[in-house]
Amino acid sequence: MDVIELTRELGKAIQQDERFLAMQIARQNSDNDDELQQLIGEFNLKRMAINNEAAKDDRDETKLQQLNSELRDTYAKVMQNKNMIAYNEAKELMDNMLKRINAIISISAEGGDPEIADLTEEACGGSCSSCAGCH
Repeated sequence: MDVIELTRELGKAIQQDERFLAMQIARQNSDNDDELQQLIGEFNLKRMAINNEAAKDDRDETKLQQLNSELRDTYAKVMQNKNMIAYNEAKELMDNMLKRINAIISISAEGGDPEIADLTEEACGGSCSSCAGCH
């Protein structure tokens, strides 16, 4: 088997993993939650209203503050929704698995031993935005 075929097998294994399956179920539950979808729609409309008001030459700062307050309130409601909480928890577990997989692949590609390669706290701060690259 070549590397690409093995990677495809890894992809299949990921899709059979309990973390992937839990995330899919949580996503489906979130998608089917009418209250959550309504809140997400409200959030998006408020964000667009803020962008529209902020783009005006004669923008109303009081209105912007009110819209920002409403946006924060709506965001809090979205994040407190049980299905959103479950999705975020499932996604975090999935993301952590993918970080480990990527660390093992990266370390191996740099000549490290694949049997002991893994994601370590010292090697990764968890935020790629502040990272100078995996070593």
